[in-house]
Amino acid sequence: MAKKDGIDARHYDVILAPHITEKSTMASENNAVVFKVANDATKPQIKEAVEAIYSTKVVSVNTLLSKGKSKRWKGKPYKRSDFKKAVVRLADGEMIDITEKVN
Repeated sequence: MAKKDGIDARHYDVILAPHITEKSTMASENNAVVFKVANDATKPQIKEAVEAIYSTKVVSVNTLLSKGKSKRWKGKPYKRSDFKKAVVRLADGEMIDITEKVN
């Protein structure tokens, strides 16, 4: 797949939302940002999307698939959806402020 310059609509299909938790906030001290991504997204796609959307240099991408929990609501069982997270490590000096508006 050829690398394109600029933001494409498919980049927004790969990166769904920032994943804000205590653990991801602690990771941000080490130049890492955690995103919820599409379940079928690959590491190169995630890297390309983050670099295009946020105009930063990505060093590495680690992904993990969180399986949905089985829960009960009003006595009836249901299952939460599975989702994929990506831990994106940025180059030294780079920073993403996830509280700001995206380009």
